[in-house]
Amino acid sequence: MKMINAALLGSALAFSALAMADDYAIDTKGAHASINFKINHLGYSWVIGRFDSFKGSFSYDGDAPAAFRVTIDTASVNSNHAERDKHIRSEDLLEVNRYPEAKFTSTAYTAKDAQSGVLHGDFTLRGVTKPIAIEVQKIGEGQDPWGGYRVGFEGSTTLKMKEFGIPMDLGPQSAEVQLDLHVEGVRL
Repeated sequence: MKMINAALLGSALAFSALAMADDYAIDTKGAHASINFKINHLGYSWVIGRFDSFKGSFSYDGDAPAAFRVTIDTASVNSNHAERDKHIRSEDLLEVNRYPEAKFTSTAYTAKDAQSGVLHGDFTLRGVTKPIAIEVQKIGEGQDPWGGYRVGFEGSTTLKMKEFGIPMDLGPQSAEVQLDLHVEGVRL
């Protein structure tokens, strides 16, 4: 009986913490968020780009970001080179006609200190879902000039392309892609 009561109390406390969290929409309309990528080009230089279209939301209780949900329009890839972007959209890489979205859903957050931690979650790309970890740093939070409330984070993670079924092999220097995320959320 004591174990059941302890479990119920623990569940109630966990629910209370979630209930106290505020919900935020990622500010993509104001262009205060970005998803960027960087990949080594054959060991000679870097290809840097971004995804122009994505949407998402998260909850935040002052201690930790939680319930992150992001959906990326994979066809919105932009490396500032039209022919390269056409190739990135092809079957060799993202295959956007078959997989028009990539998604991230958080599963846990591990704090390192009051301003940083690791956001764990499931990332789906090309129909393959894998757990990933994103190193997160809180940038700041507070009232904005329009009467709203905002909180911002940045994060980064590295993905192995083969793990997500990407068939194109550009050599060992290009086997991984770094994602850099800049998120500003507006409290709902």
